[in-house]
Amino acid sequence: MTMTDEETVTVAAREFARRRWLQRLRRLRPLLYAVLVLVLAAAGTWLVFFSSVLTAREVSVHGNETMSSVRVRAVAKVPIGTQLARVDLAAIQARVEALPAVRSASVSRSWPHTIAISITERTPVAVVDRGAGLQAVDEDGVLFGSYARKPADLPLIATAPDVRAEALAEAAHVVTSLRDDIAAKVERVDVASVDRIKLVLTGGRTVMWGSAEESAQKAAVVAVLLQQPGTEIDVSVPGRPTTR
Repeated sequence: MTMTDEETVTVAAREFARRRWLQRLRRLRPLLYAVLVLVLAAAGTWLVFFSSVLTAREVSVHGNETMSSVRVRAVAKVPIGTQLARVDLAAIQARVEALPAVRSASVSRSWPHTIAISITERTPVAVVDRGAGLQAVDEDGVLFGSYARKPADLPLIATAPDVRAEALAEAAHVVTSLRDDIAAKVERVDVASVDRIKLVLTGGRTVMWGSAEESAQKAAVVAVLLQQPGTEIDVSVPGRPTTR
């Protein structure tokens, strides 16, 4: 069976129309893809930033040992119900790090509904008595926490209320640099200023330490002088120690 001329023309016209449509489709394909991407981006933006699907509903706290999670959450003030992507993490971090016992904090989003707070607490190196109760002090001289009585494993630093933080930090450095054999003899550390730090030993002997500079050399000198008579030792200048 053969096609008539009219049928042949019709088939050719259809094929021509199909090819024209495919050509147009190929030209329009990038535009269609762009429109699809924009639609998906708009839907994603709405879902993340404006819908109630991905909101902050929980606050997890990690790394805290001495502070309660309830205390951290109260200070963090996470806006529960706010879209997770719109929560100000930096503001939460600043509020948590304002807690005296917090050395540092990091805040992150844990999708789909949680704000995660990770804390590094300050480590006490001594107990400070400034005449208004006992507080812990870390290696940077920052005061935090409180004690009803001095823990057996922490030395006591005694100082006036108006002594500057720099002096407390210096005393903390002295405490952390003490050799175990000397630290075991220390009853308290008296701090008047950055360079006027004195160790009061059990039995009443005293060691004028000065500042934290050259502490290793000072400790070596003190170890020798403790074997000699005298109730007052001065190693503030370790190259010229004195006893009396």
